[in-house]
Amino acid sequence: MDLRPESEKGMVKSLLRDRVVLITGGAGFIGSNLAARLLGQSGVSVRIFDNFSRSGVEHNVRWLKSLAPAGRLEIARGDVRKASQVATAVSGVNEIYHLAAQVAVTTSVDDPHTDFEVNALGTLNVLEAARRSDERPMVLFTSTNKVYGSLHSVPVQAGSTAYSAVDPGFEGVNEDAPLDFHSPYGCSKGAADQYIRDYARIYNLPTIVFRMSCIAGPRQFGNEDQGWVAHFLYSVLAGRRINIYGDGLQVRDLLHVDDLLDAMQAVHAHLLTTRGEIFNVGGGMQRAVSILELLRRIEHLTGESFDAIYGDVRPGDQPLYITDTAKLTAITGWRPLRSLNEILADIYAFWKENWKLIGDRSEISAEPILKQGAA
Repeated sequence: MDLRPESEKGMVKSLLRDRVVLITGGAGFIGSNLAARLLGQSGVSVRIFDNFSRSGVEHNVRWLKSLAPAGRLEIARGDVRKASQVATAVSGVNEIYHLAAQVAVTTSVDDPHTDFEVNALGTLNVLEAARRSDERPMVLFTSTNKVYGSLHSVPVQAGSTAYSAVDPGFEGVNEDAPLDFHSPYGCSKGAADQYIRDYARIYNLPTIVFRMSCIAGPRQFGNEDQGWVAHFLYSVLAGRRINIYGDGLQVRDLLHVDDLLDAMQAVHAHLLTTRGEIFNVGGGMQRAVSILELLRRIEHLTGESFDAIYGDVRPGDQPLYITDTAKLTAITGWRPLRSLNEILADIYAFWKENWKLIGDRSEISAEPILKQGAA
């Protein structure tokens, strides 16, 4: 006789059957990389739900269609703010990666209402659709380090090229750091983050939160507000001036997108212990770099020099954020594998293969939008 709780037996059953995966925002940078990874595995079907508003996404979809085995990729155009569209997208899936988001702090300051609708209401729509589904799907939500605010709890000191923690024993920010939503973006993502967590407690839905640092890698088209590592590299290659907000000493830890996908697979494989948990996900101390240090690395890689102008620090900007990933490692065994140099080299290689596309965004937006249900 199996004496395990019904919820646990249901999760075990879900893990053993064929996977039908929904990726909201699946035509974007992380989503397209995740879809490609899943399509390369047997017994996995992928449904992408995206509003196709970002430059480069049609190119990503063409790429995915060239990789997809017959009948295993579905493309749906929709909006996470529309509950009925989300419910249709969730129907029949047993795994959800909720990546769709408004991602720019500056945009959130200019239009906090839309920011809230996309990030907070959109996430609630996904959760409600999952809660009402007979499949009881896993929901993994990509949150942000911005939920920790300006991190006044981590005093820093300025060096010649980077900030560093005053505490010599500092090993990164862990999940026990106090929440301090700062900027409308931080508030909307933070609210969504807490809804995701609570649906595991209140409704016994298998949800997971990833509070992510800077993710970078191929298929990242990059702009000032999203994909700034790629944006810097492409700007240097194109001879465009770079805007630096603050003094350039700000430090972030970078994580290769393939390492992020490894982490996603790890928490899915350990769902019985990762459900209901929040994990800080990033490159850690070994992959921490300041803006100025990263630009110097780009100069060395490309042989091109950069030109920059400096502006005011943006609201809620953290002078130093480095992830402590000890919790995720302890539960799943996951560790980041790719170095800073590998991250930059892979983005550079993507640029070499796609420089015309990256340099001329009008070519992308002029193409027809895929209709709902197209494969």
